[in-house]
Amino acid sequence: MTGVDRVEHAYLTHLLALETPLFGLVRTAAGYLLLDRAGARGVAALATRGPVGPSDLLSRLTNRDPVRARAEASVRRLAVGRALRGSLARLLRHLPDGASYLNTGHANLPDRGLAALHRRMRIAVLVHDCIPLDHPELSRPDTLAGFAAKLAAVSAHADLVIHTTQDARSRTEAHLRRMGRCPAGVVAGLGVPQPRPAALPKGVDGSHGYFVTIGTIEPRKNHALLLDVWDTLAKSGQPPPPLYVVGARGWADPALFDRLATTPGVTVLQGLPDGAVAALVQHAAALLFPSRAEGYGMPPVEAAALGTPVIASDLAVIREVMGDYPVYLDPTDSYSWLETIKGWGPGADHANVGTVRQPPRWQDHFNIVLSLV
Repeated sequence: MTGVDRVEHAYLTHLLALETPLFGLVRTAAGYLLLDRAGARGVAALATRGPVGPSDLLSRLTNRDPVRARAEASVRRLAVGRALRGSLARLLRHLPDGASYLNTGHANLPDRGLAALHRRMRIAVLVHDCIPLDHPELSRPDTLAGFAAKLAAVSAHADLVIHTTQDARSRTEAHLRRMGRCPAGVVAGLGVPQPRPAALPKGVDGSHGYFVTIGTIEPRKNHALLLDVWDTLAKSGQPPPPLYVVGARGWADPALFDRLATTPGVTVLQGLPDGAVAALVQHAAALLFPSRAEGYGMPPVEAAALGTPVIASDLAVIREVMGDYPVYLDPTDSYSWLETIKGWGPGADHANVGTVRQPPRWQDHFNIVLSLV
């Protein structure tokens, strides 16, 4: 799961454990689905255990992606109510008075839908970041207008905006003010469960020094900088240390994927279970995190929880979350990354090497948020 996926799953798991009434609202290509507690529990099981069932005719007619078609059909079988896009208000009549709507994933934020929800209940939205507006050059061009429209809907209809860091709050509220209305906000840091290492991925030797980087393969994560470093190391006459790149393919220039496949010492690992990723990080010489922009940055937090050194971009949000644990480097300066990695080893001049940091708890996040919604 991506970082946002993990946040949504943490919310679903926590809310399912409470005794308060719980409903789920799913926006599909054909309209809205309403889930009761049993349906929400079924979605949680699909997310963690799968597999999804077969697609149905409606899903096949409204989705070009067969995986999404199967997913929507599986959720539709769990639903207790359905409505077309323009009939959401009638579907909401099934909900008890005094309900609150929590949106935690940057999806299902159309203006018309939020307006219908707001007529019936209080709305709280978790805005992870505004990277498409802050750094359009690092975002898919076809997503920029859609993200701006979603944030405008949040500006118009949200009663509370949940921010994961003070840095993210400052950036998001600047955009909300420009859109005409800045709802009340609260900062609640994300929880990061203690990683549980299992066996190392096949072919990885934990006794030899290697580096690892984690993140969806897209321009924002700055894999190109690491490939430049590894190209230079390979040309120095000695084999470079192994670099394991963990992450799904996102949007990127095909040339980047070609470089990932051909740069000496670089191996891409995809589809690993969480335990294998944790083991990979635990045995690494360091986690490398050269990201150009982040809303929070979970991989460095998880690495610190395992006592693994972190070499990270010097971003305000990472300093806010991580303090003085990482070695901070300019994400545009490949030379500083090259020299730091070349000199990295048991005698590295980093005071926090091997110091385990307890990760933040989800319970603390929910204590803040649920007291306000």
